Amino acid sequence: MTSVLPNYISIEGPIGVGKTSLARRLANTFEYELLLEEPKKNPFLDRFYESPRRYALATQLFFLFQRAEQIQTIHQNDLFQKLKIADFLIDKDMLFAQQNLEKDEYSLYLQTYDHLTINAPKPNLVIYLQASTAALLERIKERGVQSEQLIEHSYLDRLNQAYTEFFHYYKDSSLLIINTEEFNPIHSESDYQRLVNHIQKCPNGTHYFNPTNSLF
Repeated sequence: MTSVLPNYISIEGPIGVGKTSLARRLANTFEYELLLEEPKKNPFLDRFYESPRRYALATQLFFLFQRAEQIQTIHQNDLFQKLKIADFLIDKDMLFAQQNLEKDEYSLYLQTYDHLTINAPKPNLVIYLQASTAALLERIKERGVQSEQLIEHSYLDRLNQAYTEFFHYYKDSSLLIINTEEFNPIHSESDYQRLVNHIQKCPNGTHYFNPTNSLF
């Protein structure tokens, strides 16, 4: 099975869409090494949700350093000798920075990013999970992380739109787009098995997952 699978899969999407849950399931199914974001280790994140302007830069820089360290780990472990799946794409760090930082803060962030000389390996396949802002807010409410309950609709909606625009132009890897309101591989076993079968075909290019298509 592993011989036809992508060496490196990245799962992306806005807050609450289910990236980590899907990454865990796929890693278990395909016996991949799992590489996860670790937001709980960011000491500024809770404070960012309480006071976004005050803690945006500190929060963003911490995530940048954390992801740079994770990428270094990938290189040290030789990515192409070990199959991996991640619940983040380093490119999205810039997306958050653009949304959260003032002009002078963003300039400082870019200088820091450039000095880190991040050489991130490109995934063979990116899975982009979509959902409406209303659905994301409902999922965030259901999972009950206290600090996340402070996330405002307007902020999440801007972020959701930024993700849509980012992946509209994304060409660096094969891209699979899934609307998780119409197709839910996290909570539906039949949907999940369809997705697993689809990934095993390792399709190239950008495409939407269409569960009504008889080929899948």
